[in-house]
Amino acid sequence: MGEFYADLEQKLEKLRDEHLFRELKSVNGAPAEWVEIMGKRLFNLSSNNYLGIAAHPLLKAAASQAVQQLGCSATSARLIVGNYELYDQVEEDLARFKDTEAALIFNSGYMANLGIIPALAGRGDIIISDKINHASIIDGIRLSGAEFLRYKHIDMVDLERCLKKAADYRRKLIITDSVFSMDGDLAPLPAIVELKEKYGAILMVDEAHGSGIFGENGRGLAEFYKVTDQVEVTMGTLGKAFGCSGAYVAGRKVLIDYLHNKARSFIFTTGLPPSVLASVQAALQVVQEEKWRREEVLDKAAWVRNELIEAGFKLLNSQSQIIPILVGDNAATLEFSNRLFDVNILAMAVRPPTVPLNTARLRLTVMATHSNEDLAWAVKHLKKIGQELGII
Repeated sequence: MGEFYADLEQKLEKLRDEHLFRELKSVNGAPAEWVEIMGKRLFNLSSNNYLGIAAHPLLKAAASQAVQQLGCSATSARLIVGNYELYDQVEEDLARFKDTEAALIFNSGYMANLGIIPALAGRGDIIISDKINHASIIDGIRLSGAEFLRYKHIDMVDLERCLKKAADYRRKLIITDSVFSMDGDLAPLPAIVELKEKYGAILMVDEAHGSGIFGENGRGLAEFYKVTDQVEVTMGTLGKAFGCSGAYVAGRKVLIDYLHNKARSFIFTTGLPPSVLASVQAALQVVQEEKWRREEVLDKAAWVRNELIEAGFKLLNSQSQIIPILVGDNAATLEFSNRLFDVNILAMAVRPPTVPLNTARLRLTVMATHSNEDLAWAVKHLKKIGQELGII
């Protein structure tokens, strides 16, 4: 047994030597525009609470009322007795919001992809995935048993090469993030749709970072590009722009009925608690009524991007509320993050395996509720420390 723990310690030591060790830091109080960590009050540039509604009064009131009326747990899987009426109501609300026939809620985005993908593809099928799709997509593909091809990131020539190679498979499933979580760039959905139809494939789009942000109604990047009706499977999360928890898949009723019967991460999981469902219902209302939030977050992110590009930072091809500052070296990225922490800015270092080798970066995220003054102050420090470290 001592050998087992010694092996674990040796592997942890290797992570420390490579500047890849991770540890939890407790946040004191609610995570908002400013947070307290290790006794320091920090400007929060690391949250996925893009619209700033996680502490919205409507969400909190809805969650509190649901606890009083329905308790704290679903008590079982939904196919047993965990499917209380609020679940049906919220899924109907989600379907209306997404303008689809039906919707299904999962406990998290990770669980959604681990359930949806193996349900839709298996042996005899092939899945074609963008090279930097989220880890949950990759793990869902591995569980499926289907053949797997990766195309170069947002490279439509390479996607077509993969589709030609996949000609003889029974089902061809293309999967892409809409907004890529570590690069902040956008999938070229119109071009993907064109190739999908040309080669008889089906398309699944993960709108985790697009839902609530893009499109006239906040439905996501597919709405922004006006290709919603040509996407067979739309998945998204509720713990980012919606400020809640969980995830969803939306589409035709036959798809949702099929997933009720085949998505193992749905079938064998206790349902979400009533407080979460009630907060999702309130968040859908806020997202639709307070359009200014998505306008603000994209406008503010554009201003930050322009300032950082002019200063000489490498931001990859960010076009969203996610702004990566490419550094490359793990140690240098950690140093940049730590120096910002010292001046009360929280900008987390992202390192392999979350991103490819030699592409470590700071991942900045802008919130609709960040003040212009605070953003300008943070950008000033980013430039100053970036120059001092030789990054710009």
